[in-house]
Amino acid sequence: MGARRIVVKVGSSSLTTAGGGLDADRVDALVDTLAKAGGEKEIVLVSSGAIAAGLAPLGLERRPRDLARQQAAASVGQGLLVARYTASFARYGRRVGQVLLTTDDTSRRAHYRNAYRTLDQLLAMGAVPVVNENDTVATDEIRFGDNDRLAALVAHLVRADLLILLSDVDALYDGDPSIPGTTRIAEVTGEKDLDGVSVGSAGKAGVGTGGMVTKVEAARIAAAAGIPVVLTSASRAADALGGRPAGTFFHRTGRRSADRLLWLAHASTPRGSLTLDDGAVRAVVEGRASLLPAGIASVEGEFTAGDPVELRDASGRAVARGLVNFDAREIPRLLGRSTRDLARDLGPAYEREVVHRDDLVVLRP
Repeated sequence: MGARRIVVKVGSSSLTTAGGGLDADRVDALVDTLAKAGGEKEIVLVSSGAIAAGLAPLGLERRPRDLARQQAAASVGQGLLVARYTASFARYGRRVGQVLLTTDDTSRRAHYRNAYRTLDQLLAMGAVPVVNENDTVATDEIRFGDNDRLAALVAHLVRADLLILLSDVDALYDGDPSIPGTTRIAEVTGEKDLDGVSVGSAGKAGVGTGGMVTKVEAARIAAAAGIPVVLTSASRAADALGGRPAGTFFHRTGRRSADRLLWLAHASTPRGSLTLDDGAVRAVVEGRASLLPAGIASVEGEFTAGDPVELRDASGRAVARGLVNFDAREIPRLLGRSTRDLARDLGPAYEREVVHRDDLVVLRP
């Protein structure tokens, strides 16, 4: 009940008709709930629905499978979605600000700071940020994957006190809720509470990309970052915002951190990989040290400086992920060499880490 800054995520099925197109009544009902949540609360809305909203205007019966038509639908639908939110919040004298994100906006240091400043300023000025992935330009290689994961990461970015995931199901169940005998899970305090729980992967409406499995994963990410989560239906949003029992409550399982490494671990897609020798693996994983050229055995992939890469041990297991400081074509001549030797032979620009520890997250302890 004491949560002041809250991230609310709503899925496509809660905003649109089954055939595509926005359902104005559903949008207005959601906005009514958010606007009445209380003047002291700051709401960031992570909203799906752009692609779904663009289906009917483009004459598409179902969400297309190919990326080009998905991007076209997003281009048409995003404008309709924000226009609908703008009109609906205007009934309460509230302004809306659109924020479209890609993974690059949140895993690179400067972009991450800019994203935080924009969202924080919108809230300070009394606007409601409406966040979505930039589906119009995102590709399979540079996308979050689903807006549930995006919502968990946005909650971390804005230092939210609570994340609310709204669905067309009122809670997490230990099986298919349509089957008699399944039981609602009221609270999740840790992984043991999810033992034996079967979650599906697709929504009924066929207009979104998520399902209960993505919501549970998003809840895990947020809870591990110190942010409690309520998972419930859009019809129970008022209860969730008011601190009343609703759906499933995920307790914090980790501590809140103020860095962007959560994004690097959960939102970035590696463009290549670096295989490390045993000493470098120990230095990176146990010593939390930067990766130096001397510890690299081989390189794979095509990437440029600033791209995320996977760091692997000799068996090929990914042990860390980081933002690389060199292009892939530069690294072969650096392998196994000390930074002092590289500076002498190639110049002072090469006397630096391949991956700095501030741009590196360990995946396996």
